[in-house]
Amino acid sequence: MNLTLKSSTALALALGVLSAPAFADMDAAKAFLDSEINGMSVLSRAEQEAEMQFFVDAAAPYTDLEIKVVSETIATHEYESTVLAPAFEAITGIKITHDLIGEGDVVEKLQTQMQSGENIYDAYINDSDLIGTHWRYKQVRNLTDWMVGEGAAVTLPTLDIEDFVGKSFTTGPDGKLYQLPTQQFANLYWFRYDWFNDEKNKADFKAAYGYDLGVPVNWTAYEDIAEFFTGRDLGYLGVEGEVFGNMDYGKKDPSLGWRYTDAWMSMAGMGDVGEPNGLPVDEWGIRVNEKSQPTGSCVARGGATNAPAAVYAVTKAIEWLEKYSPPAAAGMTFSEAGPIPAQGNVAQQMFWYTAFTAATVEPDLPVMNEDGTPKWRMAPSPHGAYWKDGQKIGYQDAGSWTLMESTPVDRAQAAWLYAQFVVSKTVDMKKSDVGLTFIRKSTIDSEHFTERAPRLGGLVEFYRSPASKQWSPTGTNVPDYPKLAQLWWQNIGDAMSGAKTPQEALDTLCADQEKILSRLERAGVQGELGPVLNEEQSAEYWFAQPGAPYAKLANEEEAPQTIEYDELIKSWQ
Repeated sequence: MNLTLKSSTALALALGVLSAPAFADMDAAKAFLDSEINGMSVLSRAEQEAEMQFFVDAAAPYTDLEIKVVSETIATHEYESTVLAPAFEAITGIKITHDLIGEGDVVEKLQTQMQSGENIYDAYINDSDLIGTHWRYKQVRNLTDWMVGEGAAVTLPTLDIEDFVGKSFTTGPDGKLYQLPTQQFANLYWFRYDWFNDEKNKADFKAAYGYDLGVPVNWTAYEDIAEFFTGRDLGYLGVEGEVFGNMDYGKKDPSLGWRYTDAWMSMAGMGDVGEPNGLPVDEWGIRVNEKSQPTGSCVARGGATNAPAAVYAVTKAIEWLEKYSPPAAAGMTFSEAGPIPAQGNVAQQMFWYTAFTAATVEPDLPVMNEDGTPKWRMAPSPHGAYWKDGQKIGYQDAGSWTLMESTPVDRAQAAWLYAQFVVSKTVDMKKSDVGLTFIRKSTIDSEHFTERAPRLGGLVEFYRSPASKQWSPTGTNVPDYPKLAQLWWQNIGDAMSGAKTPQEALDTLCADQEKILSRLERAGVQGELGPVLNEEQSAEYWFAQPGAPYAKLANEEEAPQTIEYDELIKSWQ
């Protein structure tokens, strides 16, 4: 981040924002294009200037406003806050405070604004995981109507909504767009490409397990590879210290909930088929009816949160954490565990967020070659024994701009201008180059990222492939994300600590979820979109119905299957 902060200061000086310009003009825009964008855009210079002229002109009625927006703290949002917000202020005259706080704190602020009606922030960057909440409560502006209504005069003509790769994630069942993506990243399989291609490792693995070492297609193969590398002496490859075959985290902390809802259960095969999320049962195990009303979470009501596939998912995660991971991992949070693979002693990680890519390609890391290419690669995550073709297989985070109905119109209009500025085609390629959290197809397909792709370990290939469509955020089945999400880390934490068995923890979790669904049903606050719980039936009744929940498999250990990485990449192309 040092480079980002240095460029921020230099840019601020160049634009004159440190001396608080009295009015907006194109001189500041041209200085920004020269010093920061410097040709790194899918647009020509003339097209960039045309977009900047729009912001200069459209901002004129709002130059006396001081706008506050908020996001979680990741590299992409740090760039927005420290570089793009000062640039926007210099170009438009609208003062922007872009706060960076924890993801849980963002949700808390948003929830407080929803409950109180007080305008805490003029715009939020919050995960599209809240799409079911936003669609049902109707407390955010739907952007489809906004852009042709009160927001028409401040909507960038070249915004090009169809260019956003996460548009389907932020669209409700009514076809309306409720949020606009500003960063996006997936959880994928991460592995040491150099170790997997080492002839001794390949020969020893084949001798021990009877099949080729490669990217695991299923969890059985992942487990074999984890066992093979844990404790293995790789000194002959220059690796110092103990080697581990798995990396994960297990501290009882809000981030532990993300570990499972984002979307470990779908990888195990808990839910139904369907893109971007399983229907009628999703990766939270919540079932909905034909009107998208939640009808249950426990197996007794047709849900799957405590089904055999869910128990299998949690059991395997705990087993691998205990057997094949660094001892400290069990006490780590998401942010603490993220950098560990880059330290050079982890062979693979099934659940690795691509948001860590930028920090994992830094020069001089043990996982980097001298020529700037990585020793590691990323690939699709393997799937569990209950998984079937057509089911969701992984998670994408889509941090997205959200305008609350409680925000005064003029403040929402000014905030919307800033939101569009940081996702504009003028800015997007440079922002993507910094944070590597792609949101636009035009950026992903650009010549710049074709050239940079060999240094990014498969990230570009993944986002250009049809496989990426099987990775999606939380869908619309979840009716109140803030209330339900906190149940996950608390209950899963009991299983991780050994206080409860996975079955006991998931029984409590699904019951707790149904208590909230029942309260929402009684309160009627979501109208005809709110929960309508099914009557309880026997597990055998629901197992006999088509789709999820599924009965326990007689054998949860599939025949192991791997694929050679370079062949996998060819199949994407």
